[in-house]
Amino acid sequence: MEYKEIRELAALMKELDLTSLEYKGGGLKIKLGKAAPLIQAEPAAAVYQAPEQAQKPREEPAANTGVTVKSPVVGVFHSAESPNKEPYVTVGDTVSTGDVLCLIDAMKIMNEIVAECSGIIEEIFASDNQVVEYNQPLFRINPI
Repeated sequence: MEYKEIRELAALMKELDLTSLEYKGGGLKIKLGKAAPLIQAEPAAAVYQAPEQAQKPREEPAANTGVTVKSPVVGVFHSAESPNKEPYVTVGDTVSTGDVLCLIDAMKIMNEIVAECSGIIEEIFASDNQVVEYNQPLFRINPI
């Protein structure tokens, strides 16, 4: 195969937007290819955000009252260990430092979110099975 024929094959690949071509013949083996374009993914919260979540603004805690527990990861908020179990905490519950408050499912890895201080749960900002973002407020605890 001549240089001119190889260039014609390369031009044909470009014209047909082919990413690879392999030729075998006459004791010759030629393999042509080009790198696939990189596809940049949307941030996880934008990709997996349910339509009803996209419409309402994220709730923020009241001005500097209590301790706000925020999500350390992007994922799905679970208030209980499984759907048929009671939630870990509800508004008004008393918690101790280290008590499990919820689970965040990030790519099938369950992350336990724990109380950063002892106190009373004043507010829960996320609802069950809601997609939460990194650093999004989840709970407000009134320290005791």
